[in-house]
Amino acid sequence: MVPSEENQFVPKEIHNAAEEPRVLCIIQDTTSAKTVNERLTLNLPASTTLSKLYEDVAHKAGYVNGSFDLTWGNTQNMAPLEHNSEMSLSDSSFEPDGKKNFLQLTDKDGEQPQIASDESGTADSSGLDDSSQERFIGPLQRDGSAGGSGDYSPSYSYSSILSKSETGYVGLVNQAMTCYLNSLLQTLFMTPEFRNALYNWEFEESEEDPITSIPYQLQRLFVLLQTSKKRAIETTDVTRSFGWDSSEAWQQHDVQELCRVMFDALEQKWKQTEQADLINQLYQGKLKDYVRCLECGYESWRIDTYLDIPLVIRPFGASQAYGSVEEALQAFIQPETLDGPNQYFCERCKKKCDARKGLRFLHFPYLLTLQLKRFDFDYTTMHRIKLNDRMTFPEELDMSPFIDVEDEKSPQTESCTDSGAENEGSCHSDQMSNDFSTDDCVDEGICLDSTSSTERALKPKSLLTFELFSVMVHSGSAAGGHYYAYIKSFSDGQWYSFNDQHVSKITQDDIRKTYGGSSGSRGYYSSAFASSTNAYMLIYRLKDPSRNSRFLAVEDFPEHIKSLVQKEKESEEQEKRQREIERNTCKIKLFCVHPVKMMMESKLEVHKDKTLREATEMAYKLMDLDGVVPLDCCRLVKYDEFHEYLERSYEGEEDTPMGLLLGGVKSSYMFDLLLETRRPDQVFQPYKPGEVMVKVHVVDLKTETIALPISVRAYLNQSITEFKQLIAQATGLSAETMRVVLERCYNDLRLLYVPNKTLKAEGFFRSNKVFVESSELTDHQLPFTDSLLWKLLDRHGNTIRLFVLLPEQSPGTLASRTLCQKAGEDSDGPFEGSKGNRKSVEAILEESTEKLKNLSLQQQQGSSAGDSQKSSDTSDFEHIESPTQEADSNSSLCVAADSRELENRISGSSDTENQFVCEERSDSEVNNDRSTSSVDSDILSSSHSSDTLCNADSGPIQLANGLDSHSITSSRRSKAHEGKKETWDTAEEDSGTDSEYDDNGKRKAEAQYLYFRAEPYSQDDASWETHKCLVVHVDKRITLAAFKQNLEPYVGVPSSQFKVFRVYANNQEFESVRLNETLSSFSDDNKVRTSRQGGFLTEGEVCITIRLGRALKKGEYRVKVFQLLVNEPEPCKFLVDTVFAKGMTVRQSKEELLPQLKEQCKLDLSIDRVRLRKKTWKNPGTVFLDYHVYEEDISISSNWEVFLEVLDDSEKMKSMSQLAILTRKWNPATMKLGPFQEAILESSSVEELKEKLSEMSDIPLENLEFAKGRGTFPCDISVLEIHQDLDWNPKVSTLNVWPLYICDDGAVVFYRDNRDEPLELSEDERNELMKKESSRLLKTGHRVSYSPRKEKALKIYLDGGPVRDPGQD
Repeated sequence: MVPSEENQFVPKEIHNAAEEPRVLCIIQDTTSAKTVNERLTLNLPASTTLSKLYEDVAHKAGYVNGSFDLTWGNTQNMAPLEHNSEMSLSDSSFEPDGKKNFLQLTDKDGEQPQIASDESGTADSSGLDDSSQERFIGPLQRDGSAGGSGDYSPSYSYSSILSKSETGYVGLVNQAMTCYLNSLLQTLFMTPEFRNALYNWEFEESEEDPITSIPYQLQRLFVLLQTSKKRAIETTDVTRSFGWDSSEAWQQHDVQELCRVMFDALEQKWKQTEQADLINQLYQGKLKDYVRCLECGYESWRIDTYLDIPLVIRPFGASQAYGSVEEALQAFIQPETLDGPNQYFCERCKKKCDARKGLRFLHFPYLLTLQLKRFDFDYTTMHRIKLNDRMTFPEELDMSPFIDVEDEKSPQTESCTDSGAENEGSCHSDQMSNDFSTDDCVDEGICLDSTSSTERALKPKSLLTFELFSVMVHSGSAAGGHYYAYIKSFSDGQWYSFNDQHVSKITQDDIRKTYGGSSGSRGYYSSAFASSTNAYMLIYRLKDPSRNSRFLAVEDFPEHIKSLVQKEKESEEQEKRQREIERNTCKIKLFCVHPVKMMMESKLEVHKDKTLREATEMAYKLMDLDGVVPLDCCRLVKYDEFHEYLERSYEGEEDTPMGLLLGGVKSSYMFDLLLETRRPDQVFQPYKPGEVMVKVHVVDLKTETIALPISVRAYLNQSITEFKQLIAQATGLSAETMRVVLERCYNDLRLLYVPNKTLKAEGFFRSNKVFVESSELTDHQLPFTDSLLWKLLDRHGNTIRLFVLLPEQSPGTLASRTLCQKAGEDSDGPFEGSKGNRKSVEAILEESTEKLKNLSLQQQQGSSAGDSQKSSDTSDFEHIESPTQEADSNSSLCVAADSRELENRISGSSDTENQFVCEERSDSEVNNDRSTSSVDSDILSSSHSSDTLCNADSGPIQLANGLDSHSITSSRRSKAHEGKKETWDTAEEDSGTDSEYDDNGKRKAEAQYLYFRAEPYSQDDASWETHKCLVVHVDKRITLAAFKQNLEPYVGVPSSQFKVFRVYANNQEFESVRLNETLSSFSDDNKVRTSRQGGFLTEGEVCITIRLGRALKKGEYRVKVFQLLVNEPEPCKFLVDTVFAKGMTVRQSKEELLPQLKEQCKLDLSIDRVRLRKKTWKNPGTVFLDYHVYEEDISISSNWEVFLEVLDDSEKMKSMSQLAILTRKWNPATMKLGPFQEAILESSSVEELKEKLSEMSDIPLENLEFAKGRGTFPCDISVLEIHQDLDWNPKVSTLNVWPLYICDDGAVVFYRDNRDEPLELSEDERNELMKKESSRLLKTGHRVSYSPRKEKALKIYLDGGPVRDPGQD
């Protein structure tokens, strides 16, 4: 075909396809890290089938069709598209007309796609239209493949993108920072002699645990690397055999260090086996460390062994690095001359002589390892650095020039020592010869020193030629980086990059890039500007055809390796099958209303081919319904848990696969399943798509009750009239007189009164809640907001339930205030009240409160009551219902206490006073221990809460369990009380609390009454015997003041004598003090758990704790007092909680505080020897003078904190113009800091400060230097840093300018005598002092100077794990 005529021959079907809609497919190849950023683009006719789509993608990507999957790329659905499906793209949810359809090309069954051959790449592409013939995008470029590649330039350094299937090699997964381990393991695997020797070793399971056997786990790893079909395998089993835990995966180590440690561990494990000397045979060489006298020629030497040769990159102090490995090797053996003060004492000459000291290679290993010492220490910055200088290395290295640098040999007797011994004593040269003669018979390396000079001269050069096969590369800095390996395969001579899980081919250009350095010359700083990616370790193998081994083929494996291969293959197949099952398993949330356990939640995992009937049986067992509900009384339905909406049921689809019902296998679903149950006499109601669920609550105005909800399903296009008829059928109410109230979003009540309006127009959604009422009462004639129905629903929506813990020992006895139930009602309650002496609740409350107030007044006037009469607890307190607007006269209260006992609760006897003091003290201690604090309006201002249904007569109505439960969150304002706003609803100025009384002395709580009902909480736990608990149903719009007033009969003291604490989930308590705020933020316990631990409610319950003690009045603030101890290790110590009032002077507050300190803290202080000062976190601030007035001279707020400081003498601060500075002397000669001393300045003059310091220390002014402390008090700093790190002697004249900015009391100033020189410390003394200072500063919580990250030592544990030191963190 002539190219110019190619477009003239277009098949007819292509013309027809051009007339139909097109589908634009954009495919991302995720099978390789190299191709993940590339996209394939196909523009296909909408009638194209899925099987044809797979063919076109395979053709364009260069893969074998059927070896990969296509999945949707922009949804949660990870299920692959069907390979052989004849469904068209338009029928498979593809969007036409230019809209982008994103797909992902993924591995199939965990295996990477197979690369198509060149022939397949030239297949006919007539099925694609011209617009799809773009440049080739895929993992590999081939001649003849679709599209040109002239503009294709990969962003990575490899010349081609190869997948695992082409390279044939498997990668290793990086656990976190184990790249150094992966590089070494791949190098050992690619070493034929090491791999074959490892395969020949046979593991004896009877002798060792396979989990802790390092050789066995290496053997398994090598088998997987050679036979696995995975792209990469894990190394966790190998590291576990090292005795490492997961934390070791986050420690990066030096690969050369790992090599030595691993070889040592293998030698230990291989003792008394054929492989006992394997490491030495392969990697160990020998060298001579000698000293030769230049006068007599006498030579002293010793033999050392080595596993690697460390080569210096740049000599110490030099500006130029060695240019090549050969130069570095020559420098390694270059002898140095010992002369001058370094002369050597010659044993033959018996004097010090000039000598030559150096190293000679005697024996090269079969596998030669060279370590390029790129990590060094910079003594200027005292930090570790990396040298990135260029150093070349040859592919073939001739080591013959590095044997016997000195040709002449002294005929004199030589002194020698064995390897590792000191250079003392002597032995003859024949001893060394004998030593080598034993090694030669087993060593695969080259030993030249035992041969004669004639034989050495005749050695062919080829026997000393080594070929490079592994380059371990480090990319990064001395602080951290990444390791990977370039390794040459001895099978085909090709170089590969082993970079964790990625394996690809590389070229010689890639290897040359690892030389390091940079283009151009930058002189001394060349290393700093060089590339940070360079070679770190080189491994060469001796070129000797007689010794060079080839890898064992699979068929040549020893029998135990063949068994291991089969075992690993079966394990991999099992893993593959399990993965396939996972890929075809639907995982979806499952709910069930269990008849016993209430609402249950679980996750249903069912295979996509399982039928609905089988899935129902699985859910039945999962929810533990066996023996509770018959299986035929259960069914699975589609469910929306968020809206509590039953979307549809599956009638007649019991044999349909779950994959079809759920829409395929997905990672997550937008809906849930519900296992619905019924009684045997009931019939399941069908749920059709498009229906809405309505929970109908029937309201009875006569009894003022709200019934449990009934579920009704309706359609959004139904009218209100039709909806009423539907409810009438379900409830039996009359549709003519029915009123329907919808509780819409944002919790507003809407009366549905327009007959022809649809439910959709009224705001119905998936799940709705309505209240219905149908009675003959005239209530429906009233405006809705004035009707009894509205009031009942309003109260129902705003009532919350709270648990109230009363004090453990209230004043008096609980028996003395027996509380009775409402007359004639709740007779089935847990308590029976007395029939006699009944009074109304209002009367009892008024009488009790009046008595309590009178007695409190008497106590303030100094009168005391007589002896307290004690009575035993004979009964628990009774059930009481506080009055409501509907039932005031029916409530009663039985009082069994006389006035004397009531007096004893509040005032009079010293015992009672002590009791109150103890309560107050314990309260402070509890607050301190739990870090409690008063809270202001933000605690009580939130409008979010959850309310329980509550009825005035019959107690709280329990919400239906399971599907019928519905939280009511409400923030309605009661329109019935809109015009009755209290006049006391704002706190005066920014007071910490509000008064309970208005200006006329009337109780503010009496201004408006909201619903309140209390009942005793059932206590079965013995640990609760000392705790009395109430369950309170209360309107959340009630104020804290009214709430406290309602609690008075239960606490037994006026509301001014107890405090309310909100208890949070972590058992932290915060006092509620804003009396004019409502309880809107107090959450409801609609999901309460009745479990109790140690007498306290657990998380999920809303708890309020009542503690005895005076509550705050208007203008009062609760204050935390801390003691300032400037010269103590912990300068801030909590003392007490106290109360300060607006208008009080500082001296008056001290007068009230000191007795409290004496009683609670045993501190007997004089009022003239203490001061109060501002506290800002831990910093002491302004000193408060006795005549200062709170809120006038001193701003005060709720949750205020203050320092109390004990003075040695009377207060010297007399005026606010003075400045109190805390000073501390630094003694460089002793490396110690003196104690804090206070300096009182009359002005902000620097000169005055220096004069004051000179006066205090006797340091002459001209020799005195000072500096401001940094950070928070006490401005701790290491004694090793203070002398040079602070800004000493700033050039300013006043203290209130930069860099001092000393404008308030409490600033810290260090000073010193400039004649004192710092103490000279040895290195050991400095290190010891540094440890002490670090420990001291850490304990005080202050900053410790920078120190490099402490690297964890690399260890391999032969016994399976490290021995933990109990004292070690």
